[in-house]
Formats: sequence, C-alpha cells, structure tokens
Amino acid sequence: MGSLGDEIAEALARKLSWEQINRSKLITRFFANSTDTREQHLLNESAKFFLSESRANGTYLDVLERSLFELSKKQSAILVGFGSQIIFADDKDALHIRIIAPEKVRITRIRRQFHVSESEAVQVLDTADKKHRRFVSTVFGADLSDFSLYDLTLNTAALSVDECVASILALQQEHEERLKIERESEQCESIDHQSDLPVFKNPSEAEFAKILDMYQIDWKYEPKTFPVEWDAEGNVTLAFSPDFYLTKFDTYLELTTMNQKYVTEKNKKMKKVRELYPGTNVKIVYKKDFMSLIERFNMGS
Repeated sequence: MGSLGDEIAEALARKLSWEQINRSKLITRFFANSTDTREQHLLNESAKFFLSESRANGTYLDVLERSLFELSKKQSAILVGFGSQIIFADDKDALHIRIIAPEKVRITRIRRQFHVSESEAVQVLDTADKKHRRFVSTVFGADLSDFSLYDLTLNTAALSVDECVASILALQQEHEERLKIERESEQCESIDHQSDLPVFKNPSEAEFAKILDMYQIDWKYEPKTFPVEWDAEGNVTLAFSPDFYLTKFDTYLELTTMNQKYVTEKNKKMKKVRELYPGTNVKIVYKKDFMSLIERFNMGS
C-alpha cells in the first residue's frame, strides 16, 4: 500500500487493453454464483477461509486456482495481489512484478490520499501490510517479501507510474519474443521430414545411402531441421538440416563434396547446432572421406 501498485496496474491495463483483476473483482467474478453473502464476506476478510471446503470440488483456494488457470487459457490479464505470484510461479508465460517504496514515502502518500495525520497514516499502513503478509503466509505458506518470487522489483520512490509501466512493457515484450523463439525452435526440432521413399538432392547422397545400406547401418534422410539464427521479430533466418541421421549411433551426418566456401558455411552451422542444442551429435563427412568410401564400396561390389 502506498507504493503506487494499483496505479501502475491500471495504467498497464489501459496500455495493453488487458483486464485487471484484483481480489474484490476476483471474488465477484469467480464466487458470486456459488456462494452466499456470508461466504463472500469471509473470502474478503479471512485468509483461513480460503482453505476450507467449498460447495464445489475442493477448497475455495482450489476453486480460485482452477478458475484462474481456465481464465489464463482464454485471455491475458493483470492480476493484482491474492498470491498470484505463487499460483502462477511455474507458468512460463507469467511475469511477476513487485512494486515497493520506502516507508517514509508511503506514509506521505497515504496522508495525502486519505487526509490523515502521520500517526494515523502509520496505523493504516501497518494494518494493510500485516493483512497482505498474513494472506500469503496463511494460504500459501510463503513470505510476501521473498525476492525469488518476482521477476522484477520496481521502487517508486524515484520512478513515476509511466516509467514503471514502460519498464514492465519492455520486459513483457522481450519475454514474449524469447518464448516465441523457444517454441519455434521446439516445434522445428520435432518435425520429422522422413518419407518412405526419400528424394535425394544430388547423386552423392544416393551413393552414400547405398554405402550405409551395404554396411547395414540404419539411417534417415534429413529427418530434422535445427533453427540456428533468428531476426529481431523471432523469425528463423538460418537453419541446418543434416543429410543423414544414423539411428543406432544417435549421430547426424552432413556430406560435403563441394568447395571450401560451402564447407566453411556448413562448419559454422554445425557449431551453432552444438551450442544451441547440447547433446546433439553432428559430424561432417568431407570429400576425401566420401571418395574413400565410394572406392571401397566399388571394390566390394
């Protein structure tokens, strides 16, 4: 209280056109049809009541969490308070922001807001802080001030509402870009390009497949694509599709029978694959090695 958290949340909601949900709105939205006036009063005033059994399946906390998870599947929202930083602690899409200010600054703001004396402002602040801490500790067994619960902490002693909103928007944009890149990478990594009758791009690949067959080595042709570079908008700009995958050896092979310019480019891509996809075994079969195999293959036949 007195740290401008509500003001920042409201300004952020306007900027993003997202719904803002605080505790009172949450109770009205999720519990109005399943509770009476007494129960709604207890949900507003008693932290322990959230742990008691509801008329629905589970406790009131269970109902709250289920309702919030369902909401998050349908829309983005700004949640203010009620332990949302703990409820969504494991959600990669969620960002957890704590707004703080020194006690002296908060007291001054409360005096101005409620037109009370300094001693009265101290009492208001103390009551509010205890209530906030008690709710999180009672319902979730957590400490509200634990820094590890938050991705970003903003001190409004020297930061305006607009500056805080700009900081959160910048973080949100970068966060979404990173998740987009990760998800595109996971999606591309899982694509299986293999068909029953692969169409080789050049004769050397067909020859190499025959060699693998002769040695009874199981293989797949270009089974995966590994994105290795992205532009500022998260679009893949460079990818690497190794020619063969040796299933029993868990190894990707890339043939290169071309000039040094292309060999250098392939080495660059291979290095990036190793950096971005740890544990992936990728090797290049150079022209001299390939010709040696061809020679051995012809002699054997």
